[in-house]
Amino acid sequence: MTINCLGNLIDLSVPKVMGILNATPNSFYDGGKYADENAILSQVEKMLIQGATFVDIGAYSSKPSAEFVSEDEEINRLLPVLKMVLKEFPETLISVDTFRAKVARAAIENGACIINDIAAGNLDENMFKTVAELQVPYIMMHMRGTPQSMQSLTEYNNITKDVLFYFSEKIAQARSFGINDIIVDPGFGFAKTLEQNFELLGNLELFQSLELPVLVGVSRKSMIYKTLNTSAELALNGTSVLNTIALQKGANILRVHDVKEAVECIKLVSQL
Repeated sequence: MTINCLGNLIDLSVPKVMGILNATPNSFYDGGKYADENAILSQVEKMLIQGATFVDIGAYSSKPSAEFVSEDEEINRLLPVLKMVLKEFPETLISVDTFRAKVARAAIENGACIINDIAAGNLDENMFKTVAELQVPYIMMHMRGTPQSMQSLTEYNNITKDVLFYFSEKIAQARSFGINDIIVDPGFGFAKTLEQNFELLGNLELFQSLELPVLVGVSRKSMIYKTLNTSAELALNGTSVLNTIALQKGANILRVHDVKEAVECIKLVSQL
């Protein structure tokens, strides 16, 4: 199970860690934390030293009811960070967290190597065509609506079956465009209730039927801190617990704020 990043074949049969770098002022956990060059570069260096295989840079907060940001504003936030990181750490495998084809293209043309799309093409009709032209790995996530509307769209017949059916259709569509490397992300916290998030995680092994790598992003999310009646700041232990469960159920990539702890989860689970 490999993906091709800029000619490097990355083996995902051994799980990998994707570190999150938010170039946004308003993300739910670390928004505005990396506002200057030193803060950004020291965070990237820390993630790479701790064992991140990928760094995921996003310039549009997708937290529930996040404010709308224009394409140009997103590009203007993203590209300086992307260029700065690659200038300092040229070997970094950068994933760009965007649902817009124009932003995705600008990022790949400036050295990013993966497109991470929370909308799986639903919010930009040009996304699949663009990914196919760029021939880069594509992470498609399950979500309904937009970040502004998703929390009102949580009615499902059967959450696991519905999400699997969604992916079967999306994968067929992506393949028809000529997209080769596809990774699926069940989209924890996106258009899902607390209970639905746990049901999906409990059934995560069923996603093996898609025969594609699975990315899990539960890091410090409300499914953890609301269940534990705490906060995102105090949700690291809970994140490690759910990452461990995800790994035991076949997760190939953990997308996290805290790289060291995720790498430790992988090392320990791999000893079983």
